[in-house]
Amino acid sequence: MAFRPIVAADEGELARVAAAWLADEMRKAVARAGRCALAVSGGSTPRPAYERLAAQEDVPWEAVEVYFGDERAVPPSDAQSNYRMAREALLDRVRLSPDRIHPSALDILVLGMGPDGHTASPSPGSPALRETEKKVVPARAPVPPSERLTVTPPVIATARRVAVLAAGAGKAALVARVLRGPWQPDALPAQLAREGTWLLDRAAASALGS
Repeated sequence: MAFRPIVAADEGELARVAAAWLADEMRKAVARAGRCALAVSGGSTPRPAYERLAAQEDVPWEAVEVYFGDERAVPPSDAQSNYRMAREALLDRVRLSPDRIHPSALDILVLGMGPDGHTASPSPGSPALRETEKKVVPARAPVPPSERLTVTPPVIATARRVAVLAAGAGKAALVARVLRGPWQPDALPAQLAREGTWLLDRAAASALGS
């Protein structure tokens, strides 16, 4: 299968494109089902996209429920907390209703990709990659804070739309391996989201060719 990522010129343009894509998909989910379940992830690449998403007009935040695709085992006020990042970049800037029933499947799952090919928190070879029943499990990362919580492959597989954000020339070869290489998700966990929408800047997409 030929995968066609969405490619932006640079990281700033990637944030704009990703925010517009997310806002559009959120509107569609609410129009279809009356609500939208949005799962966000941590990392440096999604943050500017979240900041731009907070400024998007006509996003029906009153019908949106926010989940976390991964979290670090630190207090929510810690500088390394994904919750704190999402709160500062997005959640504190929009109006969210606190009382909603969580859907059984996510409408939109936002992921990043680490330099070792991980997405969410399972590192290559992690037992979390072989979880088939639980939605969230503990995972260990090779960099501190190493204790994490992560969504599992079934959550990624059942999400209606998956967005993967990656930026920078340092990830170009890895993006090409994940999207064009042989299927080996135990070594490249980001392949679990290979059929999602990949939002890349030009540098990250440079090894894909035409």
